[in-house]
Amino acid sequence: METVKLMRELIANFEQERNYLPKETGLRLIESTGENDSRGISAKCRDTKVEDLWSLTSFFGYSTQTFVLAVNLLDRFLATMKVQPKYLACVGISCLHIAAKAVEEDCNLSSTNELIRISQCKFTVSDLTRMEKIVSEKLNFQLKTITALTFLHLYHGITSAHTSDLKEALNLDILEVQLKACLCRIAFSKAKPSVLALSLLTQEIEAMQSVDMLEIAHHVQRHLKITDVELLHWKGLVAKCMSEYSSPECSKPNNKKLVWIVSRRTAQNLHTSYYSVPELPTIPEDCWDQGESEDSCGFFKSHMTGLCHHHPSS
Repeated sequence: METVKLMRELIANFEQERNYLPKETGLRLIESTGENDSRGISAKCRDTKVEDLWSLTSFFGYSTQTFVLAVNLLDRFLATMKVQPKYLACVGISCLHIAAKAVEEDCNLSSTNELIRISQCKFTVSDLTRMEKIVSEKLNFQLKTITALTFLHLYHGITSAHTSDLKEALNLDILEVQLKACLCRIAFSKAKPSVLALSLLTQEIEAMQSVDMLEIAHHVQRHLKITDVELLHWKGLVAKCMSEYSSPECSKPNNKKLVWIVSRRTAQNLHTSYYSVPELPTIPEDCWDQGESEDSCGFFKSHMTGLCHHHPSS
């Protein structure tokens, strides 16, 4: 009975996942932007910001769900709006704060002041509040989304329900860490959440050499009509990512690194200058022109002071 319930939930989420995918045209634009281009966010700039969000998530003790949701919000926003690099820190922290408020218990939420101080970003509470409003509006207030973590938990539940041997049990914590490592690369933002999660699952099962669990994974794949070609493509990228992530040269975003920079005790005694930083200047906001085809590069520009005001295309 539990398996039937999980499969129904799986199908329901599978049918809705496309509604929460970043626009691929916007992601391609980010990938084509040079690292030194001050007019737009590059792939490296985006990936570095996601690593920062991972570190902050660990520092504040937030769940994997909060981190994954924050990345989803960030990617959807960046793939819709053309953001200048100097505003990326504010956008990233806004997405993390929105995600935390949607996922975490109120008693576990950090204060806005503390979030700004720990992130060491030079913007104010007013800036952050204003940016959260912009992000929420541009994403049509679709802030609780279906992500790869949603499917990872469902796959894990279905597999566990069919597995009685504890020696073959999948470690969900390991799978979550692997997912977080993948999300630090913009390439995985183009993957369907259901396929990315299944890629992680099958790779882990193959490493365990569990015939029974592999058959369960294949059953799920057939049920969702995920093709072998699609799955093999993303499994290859996942395997490459895991290989690079496990190498000594990889600088992993983790709690220790961030705590070494500034501890909670230090945060309480930071200089008051963190409260007196100037507000962000007017935020230019470039958006895909919905009147253009997705393959075109047409943008319309609007300028905002305080709230978001749209002006005719320039």
